Amino acid sequence: MSNRISPQDVLNALRSVKDPDLGRDIVTLGFIKELEVGDNRVSFALQLTTPACPVRDQLMALARAAVMALGVADVQVRLVAQAPGRAPGHSLIPQVKYTVAVASGKGGVGKSTVAANLAVALHRAGAKVGLLDTDVYGPSVPILMGGNEAPYVLEGKIEPPVEYGIKIMSMAFFMPKDEAVIWRGPMLHKTIQQFLGDVRWGELDYLIIDMPPGTGDIQLSLSQSIPLTGAVIVSTPQDLALSVASKAIAMFQKLNVPILGIIENMSYYLCPQCGNREEIFGHGGAHEAAKKLNIAFLGEIPLDLSIREQSDSGKPVALDDSTIYGIAFQEVAEALAAQISIANFGTAEDISIE
Repeated sequence: MSNRISPQDVLNALRSVKDPDLGRDIVTLGFIKELEVGDNRVSFALQLTTPACPVRDQLMALARAAVMALGVADVQVRLVAQAPGRAPGHSLIPQVKYTVAVASGKGGVGKSTVAANLAVALHRAGAKVGLLDTDVYGPSVPILMGGNEAPYVLEGKIEPPVEYGIKIMSMAFFMPKDEAVIWRGPMLHKTIQQFLGDVRWGELDYLIIDMPPGTGDIQLSLSQSIPLTGAVIVSTPQDLALSVASKAIAMFQKLNVPILGIIENMSYYLCPQCGNREEIFGHGGAHEAAKKLNIAFLGEIPLDLSIREQSDSGKPVALDDSTIYGIAFQEVAEALAAQISIANFGTAEDISIE
């Protein structure tokens, strides 16, 4: 068999398998690694751009079928995930591959809750994740993540606490409880610089950045400090109808930060007793806005008492992907990972392992 089927035959067969998000075949994209062809047996690793790839099972099945069609009896496909080496290119966070700002046009839309659960969902998919709380005036990440341990300094760097496998950093760790922060732009800029450069983030696939609501000094400082991979806009249905979230979108566009997508939070309510669906704040406003603005719609997050209760107790609902809200965050995280892959490969030159 090995005399009749060569590695090139296998690669040619695998060219029929296309990544539906990137629109190119998995050989051209450089996803085939460690290819071995033996007697009636073929094995290779299928390397994806992120552990949260929503089409990983589909790609693996199609790749195996393509090689089996050559008459090979045994095809071993091993999934591996590694974000490509496209770090922001800044000395502040040299080992962080993707930086994602989670923003909103106004407060009260559940932005921080979404950011925390996105981080958890990406980590549960196998990614290395950090969560940075830049909302200096109203930091909430430690509460949402059950952060009980304080950061400490080791060899001149701040060691961030780790909760649920995620490195977290927030101004809340350094401020007395209930004390207000009253700072102007220069102090805010210095804090952002320290949260990036003075924290030992280490090697991360994703740094999720919880932004303060609105448009202001912190958004500008962050965009000037590091090249952001992109921004995610969180809104409830009626917010977009009032064009509030569009202000955040316009701000990031002026700063040349790509918009990775829009999330509709508090999209609907399901009665736990009867299963009846209520669209308390309306429904579909974010989806329609995404279409009009030609921006990806990443998904809907339901309104549920459990989300509020578990957020208050420091247990993100994304930790349990068997619930409706856990599944919702998992799907949104996968959609976000897909958009990041598209943003990084969509304009890149073809990569081939030949």
